Amino acid sequence: MGTRPPLYFSLAMHRDNLSSQELGWLRLHLTPRLGRKALRRLHQVFGSLEAILADTTPARLARGGLSPKLATAIPAEDDPNLAATAAKLAQDGVRLVSLWDADFPPLLAGIPDPPALLYVRGHWPPAPGLAVVGARRAGAESRQMVREIARDLAGHGVCIISGLARGIDTAAHLGALDAGGATVAVLGCGIDRIYPPENRKLFHQIATQGTLISEYAPGTPPLAGNFPGRNRIVSGLALGVLVAEAAVGSGSLITADFALEQGREVFALPGAPYGASCTGSNTLLKEGAHLVTEARDILDLLWSDLARSALGAPAAAPAPLPELSKEALQVLEPMDTNALHIDEIVRKSGLTPMEVSAILLHLELQGGVRQLPGMHYQRIRPG
Repeated sequence: MGTRPPLYFSLAMHRDNLSSQELGWLRLHLTPRLGRKALRRLHQVFGSLEAILADTTPARLARGGLSPKLATAIPAEDDPNLAATAAKLAQDGVRLVSLWDADFPPLLAGIPDPPALLYVRGHWPPAPGLAVVGARRAGAESRQMVREIARDLAGHGVCIISGLARGIDTAAHLGALDAGGATVAVLGCGIDRIYPPENRKLFHQIATQGTLISEYAPGTPPLAGNFPGRNRIVSGLALGVLVAEAAVGSGSLITADFALEQGREVFALPGAPYGASCTGSNTLLKEGAHLVTEARDILDLLWSDLARSALGAPAAAPAPLPELSKEALQVLEPMDTNALHIDEIVRKSGLTPMEVSAILLHLELQGGVRQLPGMHYQRIRPG
Protein backbone atom coordinates (compact mmCIF):
# COMPACT_ATOMS: atom_id res chain seq x y z
CA MET A 1 0.00 0.00 0.00
CA GLY A 2 1.48 3.34 -1.02
CA THR A 3 1.91 6.13 1.50
CA ARG A 4 -0.18 9.23 0.96
CA PRO A 5 0.89 12.63 2.29
CA PRO A 6 -0.71 13.78 5.57
CA LEU A 7 -3.82 15.94 5.29
CA TYR A 8 -2.15 18.92 6.97
CA PHE A 9 0.88 20.92 6.06
CA SER A 10 1.64 23.78 8.49
CA LEU A 11 4.54 23.27 10.90
CA ALA A 12 4.95 25.15 14.18
CA MET A 13 8.57 26.24 13.87
CA HIS A 14 10.96 27.31 16.61
CA ARG A 15 10.49 30.95 17.58
CA ASP A 16 12.34 33.21 19.94
CA ASN A 17 9.16 34.71 21.39
CA LEU A 18 5.42 34.20 21.54
CA SER A 19 3.25 36.73 19.73
CA SER A 20 1.55 39.46 21.75
CA GLN A 21 -1.77 37.64 21.23
CA GLU A 22 -0.33 34.40 22.60
CA LEU A 23 1.22 36.24 25.54
CA GLY A 24 -2.16 37.74 26.37
CA TRP A 25 -3.88 34.35 26.38
CA LEU A 26 -1.04 32.86 28.43
CA ARG A 27 -1.39 35.66 30.96
CA LEU A 28 -5.06 34.82 31.46
CA HIS A 29 -4.50 31.07 31.40
CA LEU A 30 -1.84 31.21 34.11
CA THR A 31 -4.40 32.78 36.45
CA PRO A 32 -5.23 30.14 39.08
CA ARG A 33 -8.79 28.72 38.79
CA LEU A 34 -9.56 30.71 35.61
CA GLY A 35 -10.87 27.91 33.38
CA ARG A 36 -12.26 27.55 29.88
CA LYS A 37 -15.83 28.51 30.82
CA ALA A 38 -14.64 31.74 32.41
CA LEU A 39 -12.49 32.52 29.36
CA ARG A 40 -15.41 31.91 27.02
CA ARG A 41 -17.62 34.13 29.18
CA LEU A 42 -15.03 36.94 29.21
CA HIS A 43 -14.71 36.81 25.44
CA GLN A 44 -18.49 36.78 25.01
CA VAL A 45 -18.88 39.89 27.18
CA PHE A 46 -15.88 41.93 25.98
CA GLY A 47 -15.60 40.68 22.39
CA SER A 48 -11.83 40.23 22.09
CA LEU A 49 -8.69 39.41 24.04
CA GLU A 50 -7.48 42.99 23.68
CA ALA A 51 -10.72 44.30 25.19
CA ILE A 52 -10.49 41.87 28.10
CA LEU A 53 -6.95 42.97 28.98
CA ALA A 54 -7.49 46.68 28.31
CA ASP A 55 -8.51 47.18 31.93
CA THR A 56 -8.17 44.32 34.41
CA THR A 57 -9.54 46.10 37.44
CA PRO A 58 -11.91 43.90 39.49
CA ALA A 59 -14.87 46.25 38.99
CA ARG A 60 -14.60 46.04 35.19
CA LEU A 61 -13.92 42.29 34.98
CA ALA A 62 -16.90 41.66 37.26
CA ARG A 63 -18.98 42.35 34.12
CA GLY A 64 -17.51 39.14 32.73
CA GLY A 65 -18.36 37.14 35.83
CA LEU A 66 -14.93 37.27 37.50
CA SER A 67 -14.77 37.60 41.26
CA PRO A 68 -12.43 40.26 42.71
CA LYS A 69 -10.14 37.47 43.91
CA LEU A 70 -9.79 36.05 40.39
CA ALA A 71 -9.34 39.46 38.78
CA THR A 72 -6.52 40.42 41.14
CA ALA A 73 -4.81 37.05 40.52
CA ILE A 74 -4.18 37.77 36.79
CA PRO A 75 -0.39 38.00 36.37
CA ALA A 76 1.06 41.40 35.57
CA GLU A 77 2.62 41.90 32.13
CA ASP A 78 6.11 41.87 33.70
CA ASP A 79 5.45 38.83 35.90
CA PRO A 80 8.68 36.71 35.93
CA ASN A 81 6.77 33.40 35.85
CA LEU A 82 4.85 34.59 32.80
CA ALA A 83 8.10 35.53 31.05
CA ALA A 84 9.81 32.23 31.92
CA THR A 85 6.83 30.14 30.78
CA ALA A 86 6.54 32.09 27.52
CA ALA A 87 10.26 31.63 26.81
CA LYS A 88 10.05 27.88 27.44
CA LEU A 89 7.01 27.49 25.19
CA ALA A 90 8.70 29.43 22.38
CA GLN A 91 11.87 27.37 22.79
CA ASP A 92 9.85 24.13 22.44
CA GLY A 93 8.02 25.42 19.37
CA VAL A 94 4.67 25.59 21.18
CA ARG A 95 1.99 27.96 19.93
CA LEU A 96 -1.28 28.98 21.57
CA VAL A 97 -4.47 28.74 19.51
CA SER A 98 -7.71 30.18 20.85
CA LEU A 99 -11.28 29.19 20.07
CA TRP A 100 -11.65 32.49 18.18
CA ASP A 101 -8.62 32.03 15.89
CA ALA A 102 -9.26 31.31 12.21
CA ASP A 103 -7.27 28.06 12.29
CA PHE A 104 -9.04 26.56 15.31
CA PRO A 105 -10.48 23.21 14.09
CA PRO A 106 -14.15 23.77 13.16
CA LEU A 107 -15.11 20.24 14.27
CA LEU A 108 -13.75 20.89 17.75
CA ALA A 109 -15.25 24.37 17.92
CA GLY A 110 -18.69 22.84 17.37
CA ILE A 111 -18.76 20.50 20.38
CA PRO A 112 -20.96 21.40 23.38
CA ASP A 113 -18.02 22.38 25.62
CA PRO A 114 -15.10 23.44 23.38
CA PRO A 115 -11.71 24.34 24.84
CA ALA A 116 -11.08 28.07 24.94
CA LEU A 117 -7.35 27.65 24.44
CA LEU A 118 -5.05 24.96 23.07
CA TYR A 119 -1.30 24.58 23.42
CA VAL A 120 0.00 23.05 20.19
CA ARG A 121 3.34 21.56 19.29
CA GLY A 122 3.99 20.29 15.77
CA HIS A 123 1.85 20.37 12.64
CA TRP A 124 -1.23 22.58 12.62
CA PRO A 125 -4.09 22.49 11.87
CA PRO A 126 -4.86 18.75 11.85
CA ALA A 127 -7.42 17.34 9.43
CA PRO A 128 -10.54 15.65 10.80
CA GLY A 129 -9.52 12.02 11.32
CA LEU A 130 -10.27 8.93 13.35
CA ALA A 131 -9.94 8.79 17.13
CA VAL A 132 -8.69 5.50 18.59
CA VAL A 133 -9.10 4.67 22.28
CA GLY A 134 -8.95 1.55 24.42
CA ALA A 135 -7.51 -0.27 27.40
CA ARG A 136 -4.11 0.63 28.81
CA ARG A 137 -3.50 -3.06 29.56
CA ALA A 138 -4.86 -4.35 26.27
CA GLY A 139 -3.79 -7.78 25.07
CA ALA A 140 -1.11 -8.24 22.44
CA GLU A 141 -3.63 -9.24 19.74
CA SER A 142 -5.74 -6.11 20.22
CA ARG A 143 -2.68 -3.87 20.20
CA GLN A 144 -1.39 -5.50 17.02
CA MET A 145 -4.79 -5.22 15.33
CA VAL A 146 -5.10 -1.53 16.25
CA ARG A 147 -1.59 -0.82 15.04
CA GLU A 148 -2.32 -2.47 11.69
CA ILE A 149 -5.64 -0.65 11.24
CA ALA A 150 -4.06 2.71 12.17
CA ARG A 151 -1.17 2.05 9.79
CA ASP A 152 -3.53 1.21 6.93
CA LEU A 153 -5.72 4.27 7.57
CA ALA A 154 -2.75 6.62 7.91
CA GLY A 155 -1.30 5.16 4.72
CA HIS A 156 -4.41 6.42 2.95
CA GLY A 157 -4.15 9.92 4.43
CA VAL A 158 -6.38 9.52 7.51
CA CYS A 159 -5.15 11.36 10.61
CA ILE A 160 -5.05 9.11 13.72
CA ILE A 161 -6.03 10.84 16.98
CA SER A 162 -5.44 9.38 20.44
CA GLY A 163 -4.24 10.23 23.93
CA LEU A 164 -0.62 8.97 24.22
CA ALA A 165 -1.65 6.52 26.98
CA ARG A 166 -0.23 3.04 27.38
CA GLY A 167 -1.74 0.16 25.41
CA ILE A 168 -4.19 0.95 22.64
CA ASP A 169 -3.32 4.67 22.39
CA THR A 170 0.36 3.87 21.93
CA ALA A 171 -0.43 1.21 19.31
CA ALA A 172 -2.58 3.68 17.35
CA HIS A 173 0.11 6.39 17.30
CA LEU A 174 2.79 3.88 16.32
CA GLY A 175 0.65 2.54 13.48
CA ALA A 176 0.24 6.02 12.02
CA LEU A 177 3.96 6.71 12.33
CA ASP A 178 4.75 3.32 10.72
CA ALA A 179 2.98 4.60 7.60
CA GLY A 180 4.65 8.01 7.73
CA GLY A 181 1.18 9.44 8.30
CA ALA A 182 -0.50 12.05 10.47
CA THR A 183 -1.17 11.51 14.17
CA VAL A 184 -2.41 13.76 16.99
CA ALA A 185 -1.79 13.11 20.70
CA VAL A 186 -4.12 14.94 23.10
CA LEU A 187 -2.57 15.21 26.56
CA GLY A 188 -4.21 15.10 29.98
CA CYS A 189 -1.43 17.28 31.43
CA GLY A 190 0.57 20.35 30.48
CA ILE A 191 2.25 20.21 27.09
CA ASP A 192 5.61 20.39 28.86
CA ARG A 193 4.92 17.13 30.74
CA ILE A 194 5.50 13.63 29.34
CA TYR A 195 3.01 11.05 30.57
CA PRO A 196 3.37 8.14 30.79
CA PRO A 197 7.16 8.55 31.17
CA GLU A 198 7.92 5.41 29.14
CA ASN A 199 6.41 7.17 26.10
CA ARG A 200 9.15 9.83 26.09
CA LYS A 201 10.52 8.68 22.72
CA LEU A 202 7.00 8.53 21.21
CA PHE A 203 6.23 12.00 22.62
CA HIS A 204 9.23 13.52 20.84
CA GLN A 205 8.54 11.58 17.65
CA ILE A 206 4.98 12.92 17.52
CA ALA A 207 6.25 16.44 18.28
CA THR A 208 8.44 16.16 15.17
CA GLN A 209 6.21 14.18 12.80
CA GLY A 210 2.70 14.84 14.16
CA THR A 211 0.86 17.05 16.64
CA LEU A 212 0.78 17.35 20.44
CA ILE A 213 -2.19 19.19 21.97
CA SER A 214 -3.16 20.17 25.51
CA GLU A 215 -5.77 22.53 26.93
CA TYR A 216 -4.03 22.53 30.31
CA ALA A 217 -1.60 25.21 31.43
CA PRO A 218 2.12 24.34 31.36
CA GLY A 219 3.19 22.50 34.48
CA THR A 220 -0.20 20.84 35.02
CA PRO A 221 0.38 17.27 36.30
CA PRO A 222 -1.53 14.28 34.84
CA LEU A 223 -4.31 14.30 37.43
CA ALA A 224 -7.11 11.74 37.06
CA GLY A 225 -9.71 14.50 36.79
CA ASN A 226 -8.05 15.88 33.64
CA PHE A 227 -8.62 12.83 31.47
CA PRO A 228 -12.40 13.00 30.89
CA GLY A 229 -11.87 16.55 29.61
CA ARG A 230 -9.00 15.31 27.43
CA ASN A 231 -11.30 12.61 26.02
CA ARG A 232 -13.90 15.10 24.75
CA ILE A 233 -11.15 16.75 22.69
CA VAL A 234 -9.98 13.39 21.30
CA SER A 235 -13.48 12.67 19.97
CA GLY A 236 -14.13 16.33 19.12
CA LEU A 237 -11.26 16.42 16.62
CA ALA A 238 -12.47 13.28 14.82
CA LEU A 239 -15.20 12.21 12.42
CA GLY A 240 -15.43 8.88 14.25
CA VAL A 241 -14.11 6.97 17.27
CA LEU A 242 -12.77 3.40 17.27
CA VAL A 243 -12.96 1.66 20.67
CA ALA A 244 -10.83 -1.39 21.45
CA GLU A 245 -10.88 -3.44 24.69
CA ALA A 246 -12.99 -1.13 26.83
CA ALA A 247 -14.17 -2.29 30.22
CA VAL A 248 -17.47 -1.12 31.72
CA GLY A 249 -17.00 2.34 33.24
CA SER A 250 -13.68 2.93 31.46
CA GLY A 251 -12.42 6.20 30.06
CA SER A 252 -12.78 4.73 26.58
CA LEU A 253 -16.54 4.42 27.07
CA ILE A 254 -16.60 8.01 28.30
CA THR A 255 -14.97 8.97 25.00
CA ALA A 256 -17.61 6.95 23.12
CA ASP A 257 -20.32 8.82 25.03
CA PHE A 258 -18.74 12.14 24.07
CA ALA A 259 -18.60 10.94 20.45
CA LEU A 260 -22.31 10.17 20.42
CA GLU A 261 -23.12 13.51 22.04
CA GLN A 262 -21.00 15.25 19.39
CA GLY A 263 -22.65 13.41 16.49
CA ARG A 264 -19.63 11.26 15.61
CA GLU A 265 -19.65 7.69 14.32
CA VAL A 266 -18.67 5.00 16.85
CA PHE A 267 -16.76 1.85 15.86
CA ALA A 268 -15.61 -1.06 18.02
CA LEU A 269 -13.37 -4.09 17.74
CA PRO A 270 -15.03 -7.36 18.77
CA GLY A 271 -13.48 -8.83 21.92
CA ALA A 272 -13.44 -12.08 23.88
CA PRO A 273 -16.99 -12.67 25.19
CA TYR A 274 -15.80 -13.53 28.70
CA GLY A 275 -13.04 -10.95 28.95
CA ALA A 276 -13.76 -8.19 31.46
CA SER A 277 -11.62 -5.75 29.46
CA CYS A 278 -13.90 -6.23 26.43
CA THR A 279 -17.28 -6.04 28.15
CA GLY A 280 -17.78 -2.36 27.42
CA SER A 281 -16.68 -2.48 23.78
CA ASN A 282 -18.80 -5.58 23.12
CA THR A 283 -21.77 -3.76 24.65
CA LEU A 284 -21.18 -0.89 22.22
CA LEU A 285 -21.50 -3.38 19.37
CA LYS A 286 -24.77 -4.69 20.76
CA GLU A 287 -26.05 -1.12 20.98
CA GLY A 288 -25.28 -0.35 17.35
CA ALA A 289 -21.62 0.61 17.06
CA HIS A 290 -20.03 -0.33 13.74
CA LEU A 291 -18.07 -3.59 13.96
CA VAL A 292 -14.48 -3.28 12.73
CA THR A 293 -12.03 -6.01 11.77
CA GLU A 294 -10.01 -4.05 9.18
CA ALA A 295 -9.37 -0.51 8.04
CA ARG A 296 -11.76 -0.84 5.11
CA ASP A 297 -14.73 -1.06 7.54
CA ILE A 298 -13.96 2.52 8.58
CA LEU A 299 -12.94 3.82 5.16
CA ASP A 300 -16.19 2.56 3.62
CA LEU A 301 -18.26 4.70 5.97
CA LEU A 302 -16.18 7.85 6.49
CA TRP A 303 -13.81 8.02 3.51
CA SER A 304 -15.45 6.08 0.68
CA ASP A 305 -13.14 7.53 -1.98
CA LEU A 306 -10.12 6.26 -0.04
CA ALA A 307 -11.86 2.91 0.42
CA ARG A 308 -12.10 2.48 -3.35
CA SER A 309 -8.38 3.16 -3.58
CA ALA A 310 -7.70 0.64 -0.81
CA LEU A 311 -9.61 -2.00 -2.76
CA GLY A 312 -7.46 -1.37 -5.81
CA ALA A 313 -10.18 0.36 -7.84
CA PRO A 314 -9.07 3.91 -8.58
CA ALA A 315 -11.70 6.53 -7.90
CA ALA A 316 -12.91 8.25 -11.03
CA ALA A 317 -11.67 11.81 -11.32
CA PRO A 318 -14.54 14.24 -10.78
CA ALA A 319 -15.67 16.08 -13.86
CA PRO A 320 -15.03 19.82 -14.05
CA LEU A 321 -17.91 21.86 -12.66
CA PRO A 322 -20.01 24.00 -14.98
CA GLU A 323 -19.71 27.76 -14.72
CA LEU A 324 -20.69 28.70 -11.16
CA SER A 325 -22.61 31.67 -9.81
CA LYS A 326 -20.92 34.32 -7.70
CA GLU A 327 -22.66 32.92 -4.61
CA ALA A 328 -21.49 29.35 -5.32
CA LEU A 329 -17.93 30.60 -5.66
CA GLN A 330 -18.30 32.37 -2.30
CA VAL A 331 -19.21 29.02 -0.75
CA LEU A 332 -16.41 27.09 -2.47
CA GLU A 333 -13.65 29.66 -1.94
CA PRO A 334 -13.04 29.02 1.81
CA MET A 335 -13.22 25.26 1.34
CA ASP A 336 -10.21 23.06 0.57
CA THR A 337 -9.65 19.32 0.87
CA ASN A 338 -10.30 19.50 4.63
CA ALA A 339 -13.88 19.34 5.88
CA LEU A 340 -15.70 22.45 7.13
CA HIS A 341 -18.83 22.59 9.27
CA ILE A 342 -21.76 24.29 7.58
CA ASP A 343 -21.73 27.05 10.23
CA GLU A 344 -18.11 27.80 9.36
CA ILE A 345 -18.98 27.93 5.65
CA VAL A 346 -21.80 30.37 6.43
CA ARG A 347 -19.43 32.57 8.45
CA LYS A 348 -16.69 32.61 5.82
CA SER A 349 -18.95 33.04 2.78
CA GLY A 350 -21.00 35.91 4.21
CA LEU A 351 -24.22 34.32 2.94
CA THR A 352 -27.30 33.32 4.94
CA PRO A 353 -27.64 29.75 6.27
CA MET A 354 -30.56 29.15 3.89
CA GLU A 355 -28.53 30.30 0.87
CA VAL A 356 -25.52 28.17 1.86
CA SER A 357 -27.68 25.05 2.40
CA ALA A 358 -29.26 25.40 -1.05
CA ILE A 359 -25.90 26.01 -2.75
CA LEU A 360 -24.24 23.05 -0.98
CA LEU A 361 -27.07 20.75 -2.07
CA HIS A 362 -26.68 21.94 -5.66
CA LEU A 363 -22.88 21.52 -5.53
CA GLU A 364 -23.25 18.05 -4.04
CA LEU A 365 -25.50 17.00 -6.92
CA GLN A 366 -22.93 18.41 -9.38
CA GLY A 367 -20.10 16.50 -7.70
CA GLY A 368 -18.41 19.64 -6.40
CA VAL A 369 -18.63 18.85 -2.69
CA ARG A 370 -19.30 15.83 -0.51
CA GLN A 371 -21.19 15.79 2.77
CA LEU A 372 -19.51 14.12 5.76
CA PRO A 373 -21.02 13.18 9.15
CA GLY A 374 -22.01 15.99 11.51
CA MET A 375 -22.99 18.52 8.78
CA HIS A 376 -19.40 18.86 7.49
CA TYR A 377 -18.66 19.42 3.81
CA GLN A 378 -15.52 18.79 1.79
CA ARG A 379 -14.62 20.24 -1.58
CA ILE A 380 -13.91 17.80 -4.43
CA ARG A 381 -11.34 19.16 -6.82
CA PRO A 382 -11.39 17.91 -10.42
CA GLY A 383 -8.32 15.85 -11.28
